[in-house]
Amino acid sequence: MGDILAHESELLGLVKEYLDFAEFEDTLKTFLKECQMKGKPLPKTSGGSLRVSKSLTIQDKEELSERISYFKTYLESKGAALSQTTEFLPFYALPFVPNPMVHPSFKELFQDSWTPELKLKLEKFLALMFKASNTPKLLTLYKENGQSHKETLQQLHQQLVEAERRAMTYLKRYNKTQVDYHTLIGVTAELVDSLEATVSGKMITPEYLQSVCVRLFSNQMRQSLAHSVDFTRPGTASTMLRASLAPMKLKDVPLLPSLDYEKLKKDLVLGSDRLKAFLLQALRWRLTTSHPGEQRDTVLQAYISNDLLDCHSQSQRTVLQLLHGRSDVVRQYMARLINAIASLAEGRLYLAQSTEVLRMLEERLKEEDKDIIARENVLGALQKFSLRRPLQTAMIRDGLIFWLIHLLKEPDCLSDYTLEYSVALLMNLCLRSAGKRVCATMAGLVLKVLSDLLGHENHEIQPYVNGALYSILSIPSVREEARAMGMEDILRCFMKEGNAEMTRQIEFIIKQLNSEELPGGGLDSDDDDDEDEEEDHDTMEADLDKDELIQPQLGELSGEKLLTTEYLGIMTNTGKPRRRGLASVQRGGDEPLRRPVTPGGHRNGCPV
Repeated sequence: MGDILAHESELLGLVKEYLDFAEFEDTLKTFLKECQMKGKPLPKTSGGSLRVSKSLTIQDKEELSERISYFKTYLESKGAALSQTTEFLPFYALPFVPNPMVHPSFKELFQDSWTPELKLKLEKFLALMFKASNTPKLLTLYKENGQSHKETLQQLHQQLVEAERRAMTYLKRYNKTQVDYHTLIGVTAELVDSLEATVSGKMITPEYLQSVCVRLFSNQMRQSLAHSVDFTRPGTASTMLRASLAPMKLKDVPLLPSLDYEKLKKDLVLGSDRLKAFLLQALRWRLTTSHPGEQRDTVLQAYISNDLLDCHSQSQRTVLQLLHGRSDVVRQYMARLINAIASLAEGRLYLAQSTEVLRMLEERLKEEDKDIIARENVLGALQKFSLRRPLQTAMIRDGLIFWLIHLLKEPDCLSDYTLEYSVALLMNLCLRSAGKRVCATMAGLVLKVLSDLLGHENHEIQPYVNGALYSILSIPSVREEARAMGMEDILRCFMKEGNAEMTRQIEFIIKQLNSEELPGGGLDSDDDDDEDEEEDHDTMEADLDKDELIQPQLGELSGEKLLTTEYLGIMTNTGKPRRRGLASVQRGGDEPLRRPVTPGGHRNGCPV
């Protein structure tokens, strides 16, 4: 009860404000009358004015004198700056006028109409500046702390549960890794002691070897290994160790339910922007969260066989057009889905069959300057496209090398993803003879950009910078330009700071710089578009699902639940043999890259 009394005036004021807003005039009069009868305090209304009556008493004169004194002090202190404004200048004479009510310059201020007019001007100004709302505070409080507040809390709770689940998973992985690390260090120390002992002629017993090997394996294998594996046989221990590093084969992974793709594509074209965004998100999640192997292959084959993106459609309104939609969220989520599909070899083959896909991605890349993540995904998709020779040729012809060079002039302004994929895309295009010729037309700029990138703090880009440099230096005019700018001295400076692999790659580049060979020889990628030597590697990076823009509200479906509830189709899942490309290593570990790669595949150790 004490809390209510402490805020009684404010509460009564909220009720009064709402009754006035809802035009309950009789109720408001009764309410004010009853508050007065019971002595209930109401908050003072703002905007009231203290007028000076035309007939002043001895007490009024004293009050007026005091107020004028306050006004004069204000004018001489905080209000001094306003004296520079012509509109306010006459008010500085007000304290010195004996009877301002009859003075021609000030008598208007004492009219009954002056106060409401001033108040109206102030309300208009504040409404314009702060976009003030006439909604009563009682209604605002209900909305903020009512249903919408509950929905927000529920969303936050769902996010918290998911975050805690992920944190627990990562904690378990960390603890296991830490235990394995300590075990490995301990075993390594013992093996070093044993090797030192053999120098003195002490032999290692089979029992000791077996105990060491058992300690190296996981807890689940220890008992069976101790009794069933004979580590005294030569090669047994090393074979078991290498086998323990091989990924475990997924067993009994179910195929995902089939979908009604006709209905899906119809809603992707004609649905609301919010529905489009949730559908694009769910289709991407279905691909990125599926288990590699048969489950993921089946999902991708369903997208391709049903032409999910309308790559082969001649209609004016297609799913692919969402890349140029009016909604920022839809455009970004469309770019994410294309990037996810392009991460898989079969997906790249599907997308590459339509020249429209490449054209729209290039347009989006050059136009998208607001949404960083949208541009990242468009760039990522194009970089993966550059693994295919016909698409390399098209990108070079469309002037993408010029765009990349100008983008990379200020690498510190780029995100890590944008930087890595733009440099890797530039390298892939520079491996082609046509790409080298383009670089030769602006050799000075290209060499400066690449030499600056050699010293960038992001070391992930170094292999691609080295590969691009090595490739374009096969052109005599580029070599001549590089020598003129002292490229060898620049490279040798980086040799002192880099690691062993970086140093060996730079040695190859310096050798290329000082060679006198004519272009056209060696293992560099040529201009034959008929035979695509792209290898069969799939890379699904975690960045595809970062920083989601939309979250479902209470009762709103999303993800796999949205797909299987609203778009469940007839079971049509069928397996299909995967296309296998050339999976041979194309370079030694010491040489610069000389075949097209993608950052995800190169970082994960895929042969390139």
